[in-house]
Amino acid sequence: MQIWARYSHLNGEEYLLVHRKHLWQEVQEVIAGVDAAACRTKRSKEKTRAGRLLYSPIDMNRAFSDGLKARGWSERRRNFWLSADDKLMRNIYGLPEDQQKRAIEESGQTPIMSYNQTDFVKERVAVEVQFGKYAFVAHDLFVKHLSFYVSDVIDVGIEILPMKELEQEMSSGVPYYERDLLNVLRQGRGVPAVPLVLVGIAP
Repeated sequence: MQIWARYSHLNGEEYLLVHRKHLWQEVQEVIAGVDAAACRTKRSKEKTRAGRLLYSPIDMNRAFSDGLKARGWSERRRNFWLSADDKLMRNIYGLPEDQQKRAIEESGQTPIMSYNQTDFVKERVAVEVQFGKYAFVAHDLFVKHLSFYVSDVIDVGIEILPMKELEQEMSSGVPYYERDLLNVLRQGRGVPAVPLVLVGIAP
């Protein structure tokens, strides 16, 4: 695979080049190491493309996972507790999870346990590789990356997406770089409030 396009949001790429250049290089090496031809294994069952050989999201995800894990990138999970009381939630969000739970219980409510999970984190940089449904990208950008940034777990997030050219050779409903670039741009320069690098890839 190759990087065909990239967009630096809130100086995300600039941060990497100055502070985590070796990690940015690792991500680029992993992308270059993914054999696109070997991932073209999914036989389409869609009416308009029945029998056509498409790129498999499962195989591509596996290739990225193998490459990143081999370089020491690992999953990171952050647990937190919820209630329906918005004022309470604002006050406890930044607290450790045990204190969040205690505060909700002391208010007479039942705490609800939840979590955010990022697949690949290393030295305060998060990477999400998204070949699933297009709605998952917004969750990555506006929930996962933002939550880990606000919680002081990461300094920048990287979102890897197929270019339209690659998306057209995959099952329907897959996200693509050009659309999600617009989704970020139309929010304005400060939203989401986390430094990001959007990366568009294709064979």
